[in-house]
Amino acid sequence: MIVECHGVGYFVNISLHTFSRVREQEDILIHTHLLVKEDSQTLYGFLEPSEREVFRLLISVSGVGASIARTVLSSLSPTEVREAILHGDVPTIQGIKGIGAKTAQRLILDLKDKILKVETAGELSPRSNNTNKEEALSALEVLGFPRKQSEKVVERVLSGNLSLSVEDIIKQALKNL
Repeated sequence: MIVECHGVGYFVNISLHTFSRVREQEDILIHTHLLVKEDSQTLYGFLEPSEREVFRLLISVSGVGASIARTVLSSLSPTEVREAILHGDVPTIQGIKGIGAKTAQRLILDLKDKILKVETAGELSPRSNNTNKEEALSALEVLGFPRKQSEKVVERVLSGNLSLSVEDIIKQALKNL
């Protein structure tokens, strides 16, 4: 993808997951990762922050480079990658082109604890609801509710209706806390 920013075009490598969600949109927010090597500086772009975080975790594993990480994210969504790693699903990960049994096992072993920190729910809702979700979570924290407990309840509330306002999210979450 070519991203124009104030008259300058940047070549950004994206996964098929991002490509399928971007289509022909012109005004979008792309989360980038700049990979600096001896002989190159390469930009990778992602529609959701969760996809970028999964990409960063994948390239942190020994033997997994940016192209393999991009292939993983082209084959599976960030949520599917997260679930496969959490459940130790070697066949799913091994089914991705370029990943053998040892690499799949290494990915699971190295990332099982780290992948828990990645929020993948954001990919299901539009950007505005991400903001609404965060504002609602902040409000619930101020009210004294633990963050993890609040996140679970807010996720349940949003799974029923993605277009709720911050106030409605808080009201419904309070009923369930």
